[in-house]
Amino acid sequence: MFRKLLLSFMLVCGTSVVAQTRWVDTPFGQLPAKVYYATGKHHVQGVAVDTQNKCIYFSFTTSLVKTDYEGRLLGSVVGLTCHLGCLDLDTETGLLYGSMEYKNDVIGQGISGKDAMERPNSFYVGIFDTRQINRIGIPATDGKVLKGVFLQEVVDMYEGKTVNKGKECEHIYGCSGIDGVSVGPQFGKQGGKKVINVALGIYGDNHRSDNDYQVLLQYDLAQLSAHAQPFTSFHRSGPTQAKKRYFAFTGNTTWGVQNMEYDSFTGYWFLGVYKGKKPEYPNYALFAIDGKKPARKQVLQGFDKKEKGLVLTMAEDGLKDPATGIRGWNFRADTGIESLGKGYFYVSESGKTQEKVQYCNLRLYRWTGNAEKPFEEVR
Repeated sequence: MFRKLLLSFMLVCGTSVVAQTRWVDTPFGQLPAKVYYATGKHHVQGVAVDTQNKCIYFSFTTSLVKTDYEGRLLGSVVGLTCHLGCLDLDTETGLLYGSMEYKNDVIGQGISGKDAMERPNSFYVGIFDTRQINRIGIPATDGKVLKGVFLQEVVDMYEGKTVNKGKECEHIYGCSGIDGVSVGPQFGKQGGKKVINVALGIYGDNHRSDNDYQVLLQYDLAQLSAHAQPFTSFHRSGPTQAKKRYFAFTGNTTWGVQNMEYDSFTGYWFLGVYKGKKPEYPNYALFAIDGKKPARKQVLQGFDKKEKGLVLTMAEDGLKDPATGIRGWNFRADTGIESLGKGYFYVSESGKTQEKVQYCNLRLYRWTGNAEKPFEEVR
């Protein structure tokens, strides 16, 4: 009985129960086969693994958590009243990037209640300085730890209206905000200057035909750093528009790209999504853009007017739907995926304990390239 009460207390207080770690040999030295952490009422949204400093970052929607390889809490950033989503770490600078949404829809109200209706819709790329995350309970307003870059372009798409199938529709491209973020090379290259791609969230809507692309906004890292400001208010410091806007045809998905990750081993940009519901599409859970190939300007499918955009090439890998030619995998990576390189990945498995506390069980995988089973767990 005491053991059960202790377990419940630890989980509610946001402290992971540390189990005996099973270590495996990898090209990066010994790594844990699994890392478990549980905290709070909001599910894990993204992960980032720092193999140089042997620590892991978890986004639990309204907090950022830092642990060691055994799931012991090292530091945290708390007090976020937004949706903190996908994470990606630039190991060269120690800067951790994450998507941040303050909006008035069902997600925003689920996080902040009525307050979500009384604040401006705002979307930011959050920039955490991981070198400063050295204690537990750092307030989100600490400008030494967290700054944000405002994305006016996303607000314009979220609040904008368009016409599809002759009817006026809310949200251009079905934009629900932003979620997936990842740092990597320019499309068409496997090295050189790094950029950051930010994926729109896309509302699931079976009645529209202009929401079947994933939309990626590309920014220079230096450009974002120049605009970054602390979260002491809803500031508007940011670029007027992205350097490039790209489109990836996957068919409509539910809430768009949840997690995006560049992998240098395959040259793919992986897109983890909640499956779509349009019956004409295969509705895979994971897609990949072939980053080795440049985008091509094409007329976009499903639009009332002949709008052109830079369309990315999807990887010729995985399952192939004979009706649409769309390729992907039935493998879930929607709450976190981290490429370590050389074919190794950590992938998040989310869930809820009996005490209703959200957890992340981070598992180590190896890329197989198999259409049915693209990743195998490293045991």
